[in-house]
Formats: sequence, C-alpha cells, structure tokens
Amino acid sequence: MKNFAYLKTFFSPFKRPKLQFYLGKTAMGTPYFYPRRWVKATPEMAHKEALREINSVKKFNERNAKNGSAQTVPDYETAYARAMQCTYPVDKRIGFDFVELGWKTKWSATDFRFEWAPRWSFVCFGYQFAVTVVAPEQDHYWECWLYYELCTDKSKSAKERIAQCQKDFPCIWTSHNDGIETEINYYKKILRKKYLK
Repeated sequence: MKNFAYLKTFFSPFKRPKLQFYLGKTAMGTPYFYPRRWVKATPEMAHKEALREINSVKKFNERNAKNGSAQTVPDYETAYARAMQCTYPVDKRIGFDFVELGWKTKWSATDFRFEWAPRWSFVCFGYQFAVTVVAPEQDHYWECWLYYELCTDKSKSAKERIAQCQKDFPCIWTSHNDGIETEINYYKKILRKKYLK
C-alpha cells in the first residue's frame, strides 16, 4: 500500500488531483518505457544481439583508430553464447502496470524533486487504457505534498501541519518578465481554500 500513498491527496488539505484518461494505441510510458516484460533469449534474439555487438565494436575501433584505443572484436560464437545468457524486453501483449509517484531527494533529505505522476495502465494487443493522476502545478504540488506527508508531525492537525509546511518548506518563486518581478506563492494554487492563511 506504500506505493499507493499518493491516494491520500484526495483527502488532504491539497486540492484534489484530476484523473486524465487515455484510450488508444500504446503510447503512455510506465514510466520511461512502454509496458514491457523481460524474456529469456531466443536463438533469433541472440543472433541479432551478437551481430549488433560485433558491429558496435568494429565501429568503435574505426572511430578510435588514431588514438590506439581499439577493442578486441569478439568472434560470432562468443558473442552469441554471451547473448543467449541475457534477457530481453518485449512489449506486453496483455497486462497491468501500476506506476507509483516518481520522486527523489537531491541536496538534502527534504529537498524533494518530482519526476513523474502516478499512472495505472492496461495494455491489450497494442492498445492501452491509462489513467494518470494529474495535480495542479504538478512539480510544486507533489513536492509540497511529499513534505507534508513525510516530514510534518502527524500528531498535529492538518492546519498545523500545513503551517509547518509553509514555514519550513516555502514554495515561493520569483519570476522576471520585461523588468517586472513577480512573486508566486504556490501554496495558494495547490491548497484548498480553508487551509490558506
């Protein structure tokens, strides 16, 4: 259930995210690649990979002929045997994927960075039905919500926790346009009205 923690946003001081639906040919990543699964090598896959590896080394050697950093070109049998030990990605024919909220920390344990939105995906023979959880001001929304969820005192009320967020994790950005400076407090865009100061 930890992977579905983002569902708490629907019952939090933050505005409710919207659900964005997609139905069509497979086109939505989960998160980086189209839905796929890993399979053991077949002779055909290993043959293609062996030729690719040999050609790749030959091209490397051609590009680096002058600086003397040539690599040994593997013989076909060696490259094929190595390729047969690998697994390879193939498109899913039928299947579900549940993509959790993508985030990381950068410079400190509370320097949250949003990477991708949660998504549910179902594929069937080249077609896909996907539901993406889309929040307003996506980057700011998820980063502030992560601070609220992971770094505030859960024994306090929601209003007290939001006050702590605004104090310890301000989301105020300044933009410049034609010499005019504008300050934006993103909490005003992502919180429900009753939680605004």
